[in-house]
Amino acid sequence: MKKQYYHATLPEYESYAEKHTTGEPDYLYQLYRETHLKTIYPRMLSGHLQGTFLKMISRILQPERILEIGTFTGYATICLALGLPENGIIHTIDSNPESVEIGRKYFKMAGVEDKIHVHIGNALNIIPDLTETYDLAFIDADKENYLNYYHMVIEKLNKNGVILADNAFWDGKVFQEDTNDKEAIGIKKFNQFVQNDPRVENILLPLRDGLMMIRKI
Repeated sequence: MKKQYYHATLPEYESYAEKHTTGEPDYLYQLYRETHLKTIYPRMLSGHLQGTFLKMISRILQPERILEIGTFTGYATICLALGLPENGIIHTIDSNPESVEIGRKYFKMAGVEDKIHVHIGNALNIIPDLTETYDLAFIDADKENYLNYYHMVIEKLNKNGVILADNAFWDGKVFQEDTNDKEAIGIKKFNQFVQNDPRVENILLPLRDGLMMIRKI
């Protein structure tokens, strides 16, 4: 199966990093394969390196509540859920029930089925109705709405809570000054706003397609 590389690192660097990263559980590898076989845009899946990073961040933070915007087939959902304490819950939102359905059996295989609360629909409509506050959030949905999601999430994030936002480089399109790509424009607005938001501190990591990590002060 051909691997998708991103511009943030050289392919040989990424391969070396994967060889020196804790191995991928079989159920995540099977989910990776099924995603590539059954979806049109399998590159949307987090994958081994980023998935392991998400899992480690979750296990370090031990969040009681996680909010994920953009479930896709649930690879990142599982990785995040693995860091939840016994009473922890992850609320994950996606508009495509078919892609989410692919991941459900893997939720069970990973032993986190009871910790995952799936919401199907438009996240812009669902988030305002969520009454809980969160220790960790992962944004990986339509890029033109990243800033809208951020405004919604930051209000529901506990102090010292962390937001992780995927595709912060958008395959290098953020470097194009005159782009007409709505997704790239959305990412650029999001990145710039976060950089100047006095409520947070942030670091943009060159992991996969760029991962913005934000802590609420």
